[in-house]
Amino acid sequence: MADSPLEQALGHRFSHPELLQTALTHRSHGSPHNERLEFLGDSILNCVIARQLFDRFPDLPEGDLSRLRANLVRQDSLHRLALSLALGKSLRLGEGELKSGGHQRPSILADALEALFGAVWLDAGFDAANSVISRLYRDMLAAISPGRPIKDAKTRLQELLQGRRLALPRYSLIATEGEAHAQQFRIACEIDRLHLRTEGSGGSRRAAEQMAAERALENLQKT
Repeated sequence: MADSPLEQALGHRFSHPELLQTALTHRSHGSPHNERLEFLGDSILNCVIARQLFDRFPDLPEGDLSRLRANLVRQDSLHRLALSLALGKSLRLGEGELKSGGHQRPSILADALEALFGAVWLDAGFDAANSVISRLYRDMLAAISPGRPIKDAKTRLQELLQGRRLALPRYSLIATEGEAHAQQFRIACEIDRLHLRTEGSGGSRRAAEQMAAERALENLQKT
């Protein structure tokens, strides 16, 4: 049987397909769902990233290593990786989550990616999980400059525009979706002089603004 597109993107073929199916199943769809695998994957991810940072930056103190790790394993970073895998297309969601755009929700995508890490570990062991995580994080790890403070996307975008003597971006709310206890915000980031407009979504306005800023940075880096 040929590997699925997701398995090809991960670089891992599951010997136990039921693990993959569980990792992709949100609790709204039914049971077994991916929350236990997410718990496992979160621990594995932290361990792998900690070792990568420990090996790459032998002179950094514990506090700096902890801050770098926290930045790499946070929801925004996991969401970006999930998007690169087109993970949303493979998720199994309940009808309500499907209607509310759950396949694009950062929290659901980030949790599912952690569940996949846990599933790979159960399927083939720690070395396989380490290989998958290390490959996915390769570009993020390579972009780290230890001597430079960690800055969020909005700060980096602001500094980039100021360096080019351009006005700061405008952030505006496009829509608020979902129930009150699980609202999702859609935010636009606009840079008028460059005719650039990007959008982001998240469980808070701040998270949505950060995603929109990150996408603006990606566009600017391409040009």
